[in-house]
Amino acid sequence: MTIASMTGFARLEGSTPTCAWTWEVRSVNARGLDIRSRLPAGFEALEPAVRQRVGAGLKRCNVSLTLQLAWTGGDQAVRINTQVLDAVLALVPQVESRLADHRPSSAEGLLALRGVIEVSDPVPTGAERATLEATLLAGLDQVLATLIDVRRAEGRRLSTVLCEHFVRLSVLAERASVLASLHPAAIAARLKEQLASLLGQSPALPEERLAQEIALLATKADSREELDRLRAHHEAAVALLERGGAVGRQLDFLCQEFNREANTLCAKSGDIELTRVGLDLKATIEQIREQVQNIE
Repeated sequence: MTIASMTGFARLEGSTPTCAWTWEVRSVNARGLDIRSRLPAGFEALEPAVRQRVGAGLKRCNVSLTLQLAWTGGDQAVRINTQVLDAVLALVPQVESRLADHRPSSAEGLLALRGVIEVSDPVPTGAERATLEATLLAGLDQVLATLIDVRRAEGRRLSTVLCEHFVRLSVLAERASVLASLHPAAIAARLKEQLASLLGQSPALPEERLAQEIALLATKADSREELDRLRAHHEAAVALLERGGAVGRQLDFLCQEFNREANTLCAKSGDIELTRVGLDLKATIEQIREQVQNIE
């Protein structure tokens, strides 16, 4: 199973004897699954079926669906909304009485007012309506399948990029481990040099006391625990990529853990080269995090 991106777009057109229809669906990053649909007037009853189908195929994203219908069969029905017309006619004398110079009201002008004329599409009913709805939902299944394929294709590209970043992360972690192993000797040499400079001609510290101080400083600067956790998190992240599926949240959590260990490594480092490696680790982790933000 491969990972999937949270971003994608798909469009599908079709037709029946009575109408032409178009489904458009797009998805973007989100913390959870947020479904927004725009259905034509009179087809709001499809909403539960739409949400059920989207939820079955997508696990995490902000998804927007739009269904457009263009009626091609039958004649449109035209009627006058008598309630709106009566209300307008009742207002005409009041308006004309306040205008000194006006043209007489005309039927053409009144009918042009919004809401006076109502035009309704030849929406099928009964068995014909049920057949149309089944066709529309079948079209939705197809466009969702296309969207899923698009997201998986993008996911494969993301997986390749992440694998490259994880290889670099592993190399940097090994480099940091080598430098950290040299750290105690460097601490001892630096401490002896500083003591010689400070004490000058004064009696040297006893070897036992010097060893205690070196041990204390080495313990505080010991980063093996952070490096061990970094390797463990790296192995877990690679395993998640290989497993695939909806692993975006888990990878995002691991990125937080990566960053925590890298920060501690830099804080403990008393060596310029180790600090540089720590900063490179942080930069690589940030690149990983940016890619992980787009994984389902």
